[in-house]
Amino acid sequence: MSTILLVEDDKTIISTLTEFLRSEGFSVLTASGQSEALEAAVSRPDLVLLDISLAEGNGFAVCKALKAEYNVPVIFLTASGDEYSTVTGFELGADDYIAKPFRPRELISRIRNILRLTGKSNTAITLGSVTVDTVKGTAEKDGHDLYLSALEYRLLLLLINNRGMVMTRTMLLESLWDAAGEFVSDNTLTVYIKRLRDKLEDDPQNPQIIRTVRGMGYKVE
Repeated sequence: MSTILLVEDDKTIISTLTEFLRSEGFSVLTASGQSEALEAAVSRPDLVLLDISLAEGNGFAVCKALKAEYNVPVIFLTASGDEYSTVTGFELGADDYIAKPFRPRELISRIRNILRLTGKSNTAITLGSVTVDTVKGTAEKDGHDLYLSALEYRLLLLLINNRGMVMTRTMLLESLWDAAGEFVSDNTLTVYIKRLRDKLEDDPQNPQIIRTVRGMGYKVE
């Protein structure tokens, strides 16, 4: 699983983007200023999403320091669309640049593209005979594509990202609703759990990957 360091001082953006990135299979670290960002970078994230305007310091200084110390891929997030900011970012070694407000799917596409180009896309997760690649956005069983729908894939990633934890139906519904941008009903969740098991499990009636914890919810070991 790839780790993204999100350096941003807007709490609303941090909350929304963190949840979205996690729903897409990424592990997320956050920092609101220059000092926090440099401290978090010690954990060697695979990519940095970096705002230019920060509560403390600025994105240009953070980019320069991170590139010098870790040579980590950097994508600038900014509301500034002026040519100076764009050129300065690239001169400091930024790998890409996306202006706010941006479309979440476009951001994910750019993240995955940069991870592939920089060779940091070894993000395969194995669950028995099932392999999920969170950068390519694929799920295979015994080498064959499972052709998961977008909602099936997000549901699987939610369970994978919380491995060992019981995810209640309420938690899953709220997360899927936020990620899908549309209402997901309790009946819909039941249907998608069944569909996932039919595709993932050797014996869907006796699931070994997505287990039911009676009276609580579901979990992936």
